[in-house]
Amino acid sequence: MVSEAPPFWWQKAGWQAWLLSPFSLLYGNIAGRRMRTAKRASVHVPVICIGNFTVGGAGKTPTAMAIARAAVAKGLKPGFLSRGYGGTLDVTTLVDPAQHRSADVGDEPLLLAREAVTVISRKRVEGAHRLVKEGVDLIIMDDGFQSARLTLDYALVVIDTVRGIGNGHLVPGGPVRAPLAEQMRHMTGLLKVGNGHAADPLVRMAAKAAKPVFVAAITPQEPQDFRGRRVLAYAGIADPAKFFRTVEAVGGEIVERRSFPDHHHFSDDEIADLLQDAGKQNLQLVTTAKDAIRLNGHHGRAEELLWNSVVIEIDMVFDDPNAAGTIIETAVVNCRARLLREHARPSI
Repeated sequence: MVSEAPPFWWQKAGWQAWLLSPFSLLYGNIAGRRMRTAKRASVHVPVICIGNFTVGGAGKTPTAMAIARAAVAKGLKPGFLSRGYGGTLDVTTLVDPAQHRSADVGDEPLLLAREAVTVISRKRVEGAHRLVKEGVDLIIMDDGFQSARLTLDYALVVIDTVRGIGNGHLVPGGPVRAPLAEQMRHMTGLLKVGNGHAADPLVRMAAKAAKPVFVAAITPQEPQDFRGRRVLAYAGIADPAKFFRTVEAVGGEIVERRSFPDHHHFSDDEIADLLQDAGKQNLQLVTTAKDAIRLNGHHGRAEELLWNSVVIEIDMVFDDPNAAGTIIETAVVNCRARLLREHARPSI
C-alpha cells in the first residue's frame, strides 16, 4: 500500500491521474478481486473494523477510541488490533506503552494502548486470537478494511467531508484503495466527519444502498492559556492541513507551519531547526498527539522538543450520542448470527 499521498491525489483529476489510469485499472482489478474472494477466519467475539475508502487519514484512530470508550461504558472489554504500521516489530506483540516506542510498534498503537488492550500483528488473524486470549470480548480493528482476513461483524468506513476521496482515481493515480462499488458492498455503515461537502456523493451512494450514515466531528481539547498565542505548528500526519485548522480553531495564531510525511520520525537536523526557528521568533511549538508519541521516550533534543511543545489532543464526537452504542450492538447481533450459522454448518 502506498504510504504517502502526492498532492495531485487531492486535486481535480489532471494529467497525472489520467496518465496513470492504466495502472489504476490494474490495481483496482486486483484489489477488488481480493476483497471479493478473500477467505476470512472467524473468532467468537464481535469484530468491528474502522476503515476508509482512501489512503491517508480520515479519522480512523480517534473513531476507534470513541467506539472503545462506548464499549467500556456498556461493560465490555474492548481490544484494539493494528498492523503496527511504522514499527519494526514483525511478530504479534501486546503493546506496552511503558516499554515500547513508536519505532517498535508504530505511533497509532501507542495512542490506542492508552485506551484499551492493544495488539499489533502483521497477521491479523493471529493478532485477533491473541486479543481473545487477553480476555477481550470486542475486537476493534484500526484499518484493514480492504485487506481483512477476519470475518467482520461491522465495517465502519470513515470519510473526511473536506477531502472526500480526492480526485476519485484508484492508486496510483489517486487515493482510492479499491473500486468504490466493492468497498460499498462490504461496508456496514458510513461515518462522515466534519461539515464539508466533498463526501456528499458517497453519502448518497450509502443511502441508496440502505447503509446507515453517521455524523461526527473532530473536537480538540483546548490547551490552557493557548488562545492568542503565536505558534509554530508542526505535524507529521496524513493531512497536516487538518491539524493547522484545528490549531486555529482553538485560538492559536500560526506564524510558521511545518508539514512532514505521515508517521515521520524526526531527524536531529529537523528537531534542531524547529527549536531554533521557534526560539528566534519567540513562538510556542504545537503539535499532534501522534507526533508527541513518536518523540516520547527519546533523549537529547527530541526530549527538549517534546518538552517545549503544546500537544493538542482530539476526540471524535458523534452527533448522535447513541451512535457508537448502536454500532456496537449491531456488531454483537451480527456476531451471534454468524456463530449460529457456523455451528449449523454440517461437518465434512
